[in-house]
Amino acid sequence: MKIGILGGSFNPIHTGHLVLADEVREKLKLDKIIFIPLYLAAHKEEKDLLYASERLKMVRMALKGNPCFEASDIEVKRQGKSYTIDTLRSLRDKYPARDKFFFIVGSDALGYLSSWKDIDQVMKLAKLVVALRPNYPLKNLPKNVLPVAIESVDISGFRLRQRLKAGESTRYYLPKEVYEYIEKKGLYK
Repeated sequence: MKIGILGGSFNPIHTGHLVLADEVREKLKLDKIIFIPLYLAAHKEEKDLLYASERLKMVRMALKGNPCFEASDIEVKRQGKSYTIDTLRSLRDKYPARDKFFFIVGSDALGYLSSWKDIDQVMKLAKLVVALRPNYPLKNLPKNVLPVAIESVDISGFRLRQRLKAGESTRYYLPKEVYEYIEKKGLYK
C-alpha cells in the first residue's frame, strides 16, 4: 500500500489542502492520504491557533465522502510539539513494513527542512514529496526529494483567518460543512 501523509495545522483546513492531496494522490497513484493535524507546531508560533480538537473535527468534516482520505488524531492525542519523525515512527508501528509512506510538504517547507528533528531518519522512513507553492520555486532540491507539480491554488490559512476576522466571505475557500461550522461557532472572529 502507498500512503500519503499530509500534516499541518489545518487552521482551518481549506480547498487548497484538498486539491494538493488529491493531485498528489492521483499523480503518484497513492492508495490513500492521511491528514494529520498537529497539536503544536515545532517550527513556528501560529497566532489564532484553534484547539487541536476543533481543527481535527473540521478536518474530519472536510474529508467526508472521500474514501481515499482519512484523518488521524495521532499528534492531537500525543499533545506537545509535533515532530515528523515521531509521527512517522508511530505510523510505522501501526502499518506493515511493506507499506510505503510519502510525506507531502509544500515547496515553502524547503527553506527550513534542514532544521527538522532527525531529518535523515525522516527521509529513511518516508519519501519526501514536495509540491510547488506559489512564490516558492522548486530549486536546489536534494536528490532524495520527489517534486510534484500541482495546480496552483493560492490559499493560506493565515489569509483566511484575516478574512474571517474582517467579516469578509470565505465561503468558496472552505469545504461547505467547514464553512458552515466556522460561521455557526463564530470561529476566528
